[in-house]
Amino acid sequence: MSDWPPLDDATLHAWVDGQLTPERRLEVEAQLAGDPALAARAGAYRRQRQALHNAFDAVLDQPLPRRLQPRAMPRPRWPAAVAAALLIGIGLGWSGAGLLRPAAPSPTNTAAVLPAEAALAYAVYTPEVRHPVMVGADEKKHLLHWLSKRLDHPLRAPDLHTFGYRLMGGSLLPGNAGPAAQFMYQNTAGQRITLYITWPRKPLQRTAFRFVNTRGVEVFYWIDSGLAYAVAGHLDRAELLRIAESVYRQLGA
Repeated sequence: MSDWPPLDDATLHAWVDGQLTPERRLEVEAQLAGDPALAARAGAYRRQRQALHNAFDAVLDQPLPRRLQPRAMPRPRWPAAVAAALLIGIGLGWSGAGLLRPAAPSPTNTAAVLPAEAALAYAVYTPEVRHPVMVGADEKKHLLHWLSKRLDHPLRAPDLHTFGYRLMGGSLLPGNAGPAAQFMYQNTAGQRITLYITWPRKPLQRTAFRFVNTRGVEVFYWIDSGLAYAVAGHLDRAELLRIAESVYRQLGA
């Protein structure tokens, strides 16, 4: 008998409610027989259960009062004009679903957003100390193959050592019209410039050099041979122009 687990209130209530297995019920009754205090508590639970049945069993068979019965909600009666407008609106929603999709960027849009994209990418990545690029210049061959494949166009990283800048590496970025590549360069003073390239997969009209200062970043950009380019940095405008011209000559050769 001493091997039986102690009886808790949950077990006593289960015994009172007849929810124990026959084997467990016999074990509980044996423990109750040997423990008068436990038997008294179990008896109190049984009397409480019986008192609840005596008080409320009759109520269970009574019908639900009318005031508590759920009322049927009246069906809304739409005015004919409102119903017609609703149907027309639904029809336009389905038939015009395609009109809600973002329009493919046009050449004009690409040229307009290019300097802003380049300036934003410059501002986000050039302050990074440990991760300014995704692939370093020590893996230049892999970097160019990867970015060329993602942009579906052969890319090259211009050599800017004559201006005191060495290639740090590059990154793949999301652009307004598709994937974009960014090459980052740094001089011995720690100053950085970037070359941002994107190909919107649409014929683009060739443009001459254009300059803009956006968010404090100087940007020279142009479109040539279907690709859009932007050179960005915190440089004197004349110096940045000379670098952009060198990039243009190297990529156009």
